[in-house]
Amino acid sequence: MLKLLRTPGVRFMSRTVALNANKTTHFGSKTVPMEQKEKLVGDVFSSVASKYDLMNDVMSLGIHRLWKDHFIHKLDAGKRPNSVEPLNFIDVAGGSGDIAFGLLDYAEEKFGDVESTMDIVDINPDMLKEGEKRAMENKKYFNNPRVNFIVQNGEILDKIVSDSKDVYTVSFGIRNFTDIQAGLNTAYRVLKPGGIFYCLEFSKIENPVMDLAYQQWAKLLPVMGSIVANDYNSYEYLVESIERFPDQESFKSMIEKAGFKSVGYESLSFGVCAIHWGVKV
Repeated sequence: MLKLLRTPGVRFMSRTVALNANKTTHFGSKTVPMEQKEKLVGDVFSSVASKYDLMNDVMSLGIHRLWKDHFIHKLDAGKRPNSVEPLNFIDVAGGSGDIAFGLLDYAEEKFGDVESTMDIVDINPDMLKEGEKRAMENKKYFNNPRVNFIVQNGEILDKIVSDSKDVYTVSFGIRNFTDIQAGLNTAYRVLKPGGIFYCLEFSKIENPVMDLAYQQWAKLLPVMGSIVANDYNSYEYLVESIERFPDQESFKSMIEKAGFKSVGYESLSFGVCAIHWGVKV
């Protein structure tokens, strides 16, 4: 069966809790103690785990599937036929497996790559179980030694060796980190020199008219979440988390602060979401 590694990282987490004592952060529109956000976000994703695809369809009118497909094709990753070493991927906050499996499928279809490895990392075991179910259904990545599911905090990744990964991806997950900059710093640590950081996340709409229309749509999402998934609060948080996430230029600066070079981004759908990237040199 797929490897599901639960690694609490007690020593690292204790240090993090100590450093964050008396600090606050945002949980949607609410201000909460920093050490509580992880559990609160965990509760949200445990609630929506079994409805993950439905959640994304509701929030994006199904367009998230096109964004993810573009994300995978633009990255264009895979072991080239003349290469000796396979690639080592890590997909963070990727418990459902949709991006990870899409990347592996693309690498095989375009480059004939059936060697590269994939670590699928998520802090939430319920999300990882959904990825396991997806693997069992498609059978291709079930009981496959190339694929590991790992329960880990993306801000720490203490079980991932430094300078060990060629490609780090995170899709619609980094905005839920308690400390986004810490997550970016960790991404830099685990990548090899020459490795690429590649992120897909909701962003800021650049056209004022489109932004106004989107804000009106966003107000309806918690109600729709209540109707289709019987979960108003989780959808309310997810909308608020989008509003709180930095704009394209601000997030670009954070990626540069982590040490990445050749940093850039591409806005999609007028800036509803954006692809960000950077290279470790």
